[in-house]
Amino acid sequence: MKPEDLLCPSPAGLYSPIGDFYVDPVRPVVRAMVTHGHSDHARAGHGAVLATRQTLDIMRLRYGPGFCGREQSVEIGRATEINGVRVSFHPAGHVLGSAQIALEYAGMRIVVSGDYKRRPDPTCSPFEPLPCDVFITEATFGLPVFNHPDPKAEIAKLLTSLGQFPDRTHLVGAYALGKAQRLIALLRAEGYQRPIFIHGALTQLCDYYSSEGIELGDLQPATAESKNPTAFRGEVVIGPPSSFNERWARRFSDPLAVFASGWMMVRQRAKQRGVELPLVISDHADWRELTATIHEIAPSQVWVTHGREEALVRWCELAGIAARPLHMVGYEDEGD
Repeated sequence: MKPEDLLCPSPAGLYSPIGDFYVDPVRPVVRAMVTHGHSDHARAGHGAVLATRQTLDIMRLRYGPGFCGREQSVEIGRATEINGVRVSFHPAGHVLGSAQIALEYAGMRIVVSGDYKRRPDPTCSPFEPLPCDVFITEATFGLPVFNHPDPKAEIAKLLTSLGQFPDRTHLVGAYALGKAQRLIALLRAEGYQRPIFIHGALTQLCDYYSSEGIELGDLQPATAESKNPTAFRGEVVIGPPSSFNERWARRFSDPLAVFASGWMMVRQRAKQRGVELPLVISDHADWRELTATIHEIAPSQVWVTHGREEALVRWCELAGIAARPLHMVGYEDEGD
């Protein structure tokens, strides 16, 4: 049996002809399996969705209770059978509830990584390497230039800046799902116990993380309606990147623009965004982690879904591993 008989690319996403289901489809389908809650992988309108409980909860928070016709939660590590295909979900280390999806049929095992990272993260379960015949991986940071630093060192930069510029509001851009909560947890782990002020767009997801036992400390709304223009002087205020262009961001006292993303390794991106303090903190695997993961898993084939596909495919070929780019369309970098 060829791997494509079990799973193959299609315009709607990865499709299993045998199981008659899709993985992370980019358009509404009858039956979908979803790796995690970021909107480029988790979309509304499917007939049925199979995902971890946390991913289903996050989809419900983001899209409302009617985000799909029927939802079914799956326990991490426990297999279920769909039209003869054995399906199991395993930790991906990307965001809360994120999972790799393993498909098994007639002795063939394919693992779809979804988005993943290998760095420790107190807000989600760590990535679990899974032996397989075909490993389907992302390559968001699939170039050798992407060698991400220790997140603790990046948090130290933020804490140093707070000490150097005590009169400026440190306005931090961080994606609403995963990045914002991880950033808060990293600050707490490094001893920052002051209240952290958050944009309203982060409140619901931060509350959910807290309800799942993720310690985020004292979070307060960053409502800049105070008549005192110095109300947030010297404080950390976190908002989604889009909020930097809103009137909301211009109300703070001499704001110092900070942005947390793996893309902050690219100086031009930081400059284009007007970022004064770029923090290279990524929720995706960097080049070394992508290649080390492939070495560790030792699959017969590697398929690359999206990102910098060609470089990773070439690396696999030089390492003697059959590889192919899938050129999947519709996956962005919401949680980078």
